[in-house]
Amino acid sequence: MSSAPLSSLDSIPDPHADPQADPIDRDPWHPHRATITRIDRELDTPTSSVFTLELRLEPSPYADAYRFSPGQFNMLLLPGSGEVAISHSGPPIDRALGTASPGVVESGTFESCTFLHTIRAVGRVTNALEKLRVGDGLGVRGPYGTSWPMQQLIGQDVLLLSGGLGMAPLRPVVYAIGSRRDDFGRVDLLYGSRSPETILYAAELDAWKRADIGVETIVDHAQDPLVENSPCKPTWTGPVGNVTHLLNRRSSLLDYPDFRPERTQVLLCGPEIMMHRCAQSARKLGIPASSIWLSMERNMQCGVGYCGHCQWGPLFLCKDGPVVPYDLAETLLEIKDL
Repeated sequence: MSSAPLSSLDSIPDPHADPQADPIDRDPWHPHRATITRIDRELDTPTSSVFTLELRLEPSPYADAYRFSPGQFNMLLLPGSGEVAISHSGPPIDRALGTASPGVVESGTFESCTFLHTIRAVGRVTNALEKLRVGDGLGVRGPYGTSWPMQQLIGQDVLLLSGGLGMAPLRPVVYAIGSRRDDFGRVDLLYGSRSPETILYAAELDAWKRADIGVETIVDHAQDPLVENSPCKPTWTGPVGNVTHLLNRRSSLLDYPDFRPERTQVLLCGPEIMMHRCAQSARKLGIPASSIWLSMERNMQCGVGYCGHCQWGPLFLCKDGPVVPYDLAETLLEIKDL
């Protein structure tokens, strides 16, 4: 049974109700109606329930103008449950071509008013979102926050390092690079997961490889230690350890003769300790701090830097982040419990 059918969203203003209104509503507190058009179950294990919602904004000038950049997030509103910040996990729309990324997107062309959010059910709002069905509605505010430095990546080698659900905010980068693959140098995704059962978007990895994006995966455990009597995956033949191990391999010129730290950009998303250690390893490899980028997470509530819940030192991560350059984040990461 759905917890919030579209009719329960009548409190969200209709953008067509006032013909004298600003054609594109710039009120940051104003949610816009969206309908769930598809639900994909990504992970269903005793310890991880992850799903992807495809949302379509209702027709309006806001929907027509809606664009996001990889790394940005939306605030998703479910009346009666609350609001939660969720990163975009789908293909950005190419402003020039009007299409999603060919070659790496299996589901075809996306419209600008349609986007994806991958969500882990872990709290009140996300558990309520998991109960929704196709055709149900919710409110959307956004997009908010800083984005991955896509223009800065052009002509550079790119290392994408992800841990766990951190793959979701990096997925739009994969799509964007795949749509203009010749604009970039060598591109590699280094992806760490807790176990083979919790590898996110596993069905897409081969398509990314065919798009000339290197994919290396590693797991903490060949079987999930959090699941009693979890069977070992007999087909898992990859490395076991943390994702930093995959990065440190670049120190071997014998194994990676074309690795050039001076022309490499590193994008990190995952648990904070994982990102910090990977950034430190990247620095030891000779990659400049200004070429390392992290997606930081805090309790974002307003999305526009007013409420202060996401403050991290001098930064408000809903507007100064979530994507932060390591040369700015390095000293903050050294402060315990900040």
